[in-house]
Amino acid sequence: MEKLHQFKESLKHEVPEAGLPVQLKALWYDGKGDWNRAHEQVDHLDDRDSAHVHAYLHRKEGDLWNADYWYRKAQHLRPDVPLQEEWEDLVLRFL
Repeated sequence: MEKLHQFKESLKHEVPEAGLPVQLKALWYDGKGDWNRAHEQVDHLDDRDSAHVHAYLHRKEGDLWNADYWYRKAQHLRPDVPLQEEWEDLVLRFL
């Protein structure tokens, strides 16, 4: 959990840490409240990890049809957990 705490602490900075994987970069921008910038990071990618983050972002947006499309591409079911918990789970997965 220390890594999650450090990631959350990095949200105090103006820019994400150099060298973050694109999935974490998207989650970083989302953590900063910049959904559009987060979405830009993964919108053009088609790998399963990016699709999972993309799905989460559309779930957060409230576009469940689109979210479910991306969850299927990521080979995951839409979770029945609060958005913050999903965000933390994704961050931990990619750290």
